[in-house]
Amino acid sequence: MMAGKATQLALDLRHRAAMGREDFLVSPSNDEAVAWIDRWPDWPGHALVLVGPPGSGKTHLGQVWQGRAGAQPYREDMLSSSAGLGGPVFIDDVHMTGRDEELFHLFNAAGAARTFVLFASRTSPARWENRLSDLRSRLAAAQNIQIQSPDTPLIAAVLMKMFADEQMDVGADVLDYLVNRMERSFEAARTLAERLNNASLATRRGITIPLAREVFEALESDSGT
Repeated sequence: MMAGKATQLALDLRHRAAMGREDFLVSPSNDEAVAWIDRWPDWPGHALVLVGPPGSGKTHLGQVWQGRAGAQPYREDMLSSSAGLGGPVFIDDVHMTGRDEELFHLFNAAGAARTFVLFASRTSPARWENRLSDLRSRLAAAQNIQIQSPDTPLIAAVLMKMFADEQMDVGADVLDYLVNRMERSFEAARTLAERLNNASLATRRGITIPLAREVFEALESDSGT
């Protein structure tokens, strides 16, 4: 990648307001999911499932939908309330076990109340094993939307936003060096930006490729690779 290319690509991305301090950025890796969020409440059913790997932005996009739909985050006591659901619900990390019976009842309660549920999962419900069959079949039959790991333009834009938030002076050559070597996830971007900032402050050095190389080496050492 030529120096500055990641910067140029990043500037072409569309921005969306989101809950939290970052903007939600749209790229080919997530544009189908964003289109479905924009389509609400014109969904084919009362439930939709966002499917994607860790760090792909499922939770962040779910927060965008919460703000748009006035949705509540899932709580274990929702169905015990005399007020019922009271409106749309966002359920994150639905791939995790231990809540299947309650989530199945919540799914049905949302349909009966003519409201909506947005689920986020690392894996497609159709591929779940050792789960409540009724819940798995209902979610597999709902609209499932795949989110990919962040692509190069998106991860570059996220890093640029993080650097700007911390008033970090990072050149295009360093940005290209980072995006060509880092893990493609938002969590990896947050960790990398924080470590670069800390290293720069601790050593009183500018953020250069040699400093970035040292940070990568330290991260690899920490992870045991």
